[in-house]
Amino acid sequence: MAEGEVIHVIDDDEAMRDSLAFLLKACALDVQTYESADAFLSGLNDRPRGCVVTDIRMPGMSGIDLLRALAEAKHDMPVIVITGHGDIPLAVEAMKLGAFEFLEKPFEDRRILSAIRSALERSREVGQRASEISAIAERLASLSQRERQVLDGLVVGHPNKTIAFDLGISPRTVEVYRANVMDKMQASSLSDLVRMVLVCEGNETGA
Repeated sequence: MAEGEVIHVIDDDEAMRDSLAFLLKACALDVQTYESADAFLSGLNDRPRGCVVTDIRMPGMSGIDLLRALAEAKHDMPVIVITGHGDIPLAVEAMKLGAFEFLEKPFEDRRILSAIRSALERSREVGQRASEISAIAERLASLSQRERQVLDGLVVGHPNKTIAFDLGISPRTVEVYRANVMDKMQASSLSDLVRMVLVCEGNETGA
């Protein structure tokens, strides 16, 4: 388990919360418990990264409502939903809303531990991607207007001469701007540069 990761357990059943917390702590996993989805959401922006384990049926805000709220907040923490007997239709709905996994009660300890470890791995991947996109966005913001115009030409595959003609500057000047762009973007090659821009633009499109 990476430093700072926490499993957030949400369940109105105190015995269930305590049981899960005991199991996770025994496996050297950090855990925080909440008696309701509202309690978890009230401090969402301050919650450490990790994953969420929530019951699907709770008084007030249900697990389904929680998934909707997380989606609206564009929060990407993986959610494992715990369902009771006969809740499979709700579990399917939860998966459609972005739940990482659902487990039907009663479940074996190894099942939930396996699901949690997979969810934490997904959370790390998402966190790393978010950090990469943020870094690329900062580099893009550092480009001058002309450097961005040259970059746009490179990304669509235009050679220096075409970019120079389109911008009304010399090919030599385009080479200078191109070198500046490569340096500011910390790109090792043209393909690396194109990948960075596509990654950042793809995230904006999917937001």
